[in-house]
Amino acid sequence: MAASQSAQAKLIEQCRRRSIALLRKNLGEGGIRAASPTRKAATRGYDAIFGRDAAVCALGMALSGDPGLQAEAATGLMTLAEHQGGNGQIAKFVDAHAQDADFWYLGCIDATLWWLAAVALLDRIRPAGGLRRRLAARIRKAIVWLTCQEHQRFFLLQQNEASDWADIMPRSGFVLYTNALWYLVKRLYRIERADETWRNANHLFHPFGTELTQYRRARLLAHYARNSAHNRDLYLSFVNFAFFGDEGDTFGNLLAILCGLAQGRRARRVVQALLAAGLDDPYPIRVLCDPIPVASFLWRPYMTRHRQNLPWQYHNGGIWPFVGGFWVLTLVACGLRAQAHENLARLAAANRLGNWAFNEWLHGQTFAPCGMRGQSWNAAAFLLAWRALHDGATIFPRLDDPPADASD
Repeated sequence: MAASQSAQAKLIEQCRRRSIALLRKNLGEGGIRAASPTRKAATRGYDAIFGRDAAVCALGMALSGDPGLQAEAATGLMTLAEHQGGNGQIAKFVDAHAQDADFWYLGCIDATLWWLAAVALLDRIRPAGGLRRRLAARIRKAIVWLTCQEHQRFFLLQQNEASDWADIMPRSGFVLYTNALWYLVKRLYRIERADETWRNANHLFHPFGTELTQYRRARLLAHYARNSAHNRDLYLSFVNFAFFGDEGDTFGNLLAILCGLAQGRRARRVVQALLAAGLDDPYPIRVLCDPIPVASFLWRPYMTRHRQNLPWQYHNGGIWPFVGGFWVLTLVACGLRAQAHENLARLAAANRLGNWAFNEWLHGQTFAPCGMRGQSWNAAAFLLAWRALHDGATIFPRLDDPPADASD
């Protein structure tokens, strides 16, 4: 996908403007909808306020430079707060028309994580809004709910399979993606045992170093991966009793870097492994290095639902442009600005397919646009990547940044 610098710059600027326009279009009374308001979107539930989508969009809107979007950045977060469960959980999505909250089949663990992270980060971007102060009671309830999911020796969150963003994938037990966000939330709100969360996450999800944990149950969990995992420069996607995920989870590994689990040489090795796998060619970024085949012991019958999660499709190896935005953020964070610029142009090209359709995902081999059109978080993640590359503004705090206080 060779292109002159001027052509790349023009494409990137087009995508920036289109992203702002799409987010404006997708704003509803209750906040930002997951996708453009069409009959198909309504039938499939994409016109709702989703926890994780609204969080990513809130941050992209806050850094968009558009006054209208900045003014509405917190609206979806407030709608989610109003429908918080009695136990503190944030819903997977809220149907703003029916005023109904949905918490998913096995419980959606990451909506609460994304909501907490977005509230704290948005409050940093726009401290005059006092978002954390206004939501203090709901924040405390959400943190209590999450700590009830935390293992009391590992200090990592536990979950069912199919209960995070990859909601028809078999990851369960301790999941990398979830616990990278948990470590970020712990840093942002000064939640206790963050150091132990960091240490145990690195022992369990990357058990390939010379240092072994002293906790015997952790050594047993790590034993299986140490003997047979092959993607050894990457973090495992999940660890459960006697089995683990070695498929190369792109988003989990990116968040491990951005949220602070992977640092220094280990972070660089993760990035180099993803680059070597060619996951960003021609569009960023495929969300798995090795899709799970039907013959695998990890395969689940529900992955054939609507024939959606077959190999190279959807969460099982498809290309997700919104994750491509986090890929650019990671490249910038690692000082790889040339690769970040190239990937920002590739990301713009992915969103441009189908006359700027901003498709949910692309097939991992044929690159055909798939899923719902007009995805809000594609636009928001592009704006986050654009800001990080062009003026250094990033939503993720450095490890030496002072954290927020959960008691505020």
